[in-house]
Amino acid sequence: MAEKLDVKQGTLALMILRTLEVLGPLHGYGVARRIEETSKNRLTLNYGTLYPALLKLEQEGFVTAEWRQSENNRRAKFYSLTAAGRKQLAREAREWHRTADLIAAFLAPRREAP
Repeated sequence: MAEKLDVKQGTLALMILRTLEVLGPLHGYGVARRIEETSKNRLTLNYGTLYPALLKLEQEGFVTAEWRQSENNRRAKFYSLTAAGRKQLAREAREWHRTADLIAAFLAPRREAP
C-alpha cells in the first residue's frame, strides 16, 4: 500500500481549482473524493483543512457556492469556478511548474567537472 502524503503548503487551492475546472460544480465531499482519487489515494483530506480552503477561495472570488440537492437528496453546498478562479488557476499552475523545474534541477544527477 502506498504511503499517505501530506498536502504541501499552497497546493490544496491549486488542487481544488483544477478539480472544479475539470469536473464542474461539486460539493465539498465530491471535491475531497476526487482529489483523493486523482492522487491514487496517496492523499487523505481532512475536512478541517478542505472547508476552510473552500471558504477562503470563495471569499477571494475564485469560486462561488450555492446550496443544492446532492445526488442522495441532501442539501449540499456546491462550488463552482469563477472567471477569476480560472485566471488564478493558470497563475498557480505556471508558478508550480516553475518551482518544480527549479527543484528538478537541484535533484538531477550531478555531473563531474572536467
